[in-house]
Amino acid sequence: MVTKEVAESTPNEFERSWRIHRRLVRIGQVLMIVGAIVAATHWLAHLEAFGPGQPPGWLDLAAGYPTGVLLLVAGAIMAGRKRPSKPIR
Repeated sequence: MVTKEVAESTPNEFERSWRIHRRLVRIGQVLMIVGAIVAATHWLAHLEAFGPGQPPGWLDLAAGYPTGVLLLVAGAIMAGRKRPSKPIR
């Protein structure tokens, strides 16, 4: 009787794990896009595309390239998740 309940619940469990997997992959892809936007905006600020003057030094260290790279790496880790496998029956 226990094996029948487990066999009936496994498709739902797999669907649930698949939805969670896809959600985390999409969040990782969004983080990668945000990281690229942060790095590009910082680069354009150095080119003075938004007006004269360079970003202050603390902004350069805190919210510039390091933040963009951190978001890119965190997003790549999340987006590169291994696909959940189907349970063996």
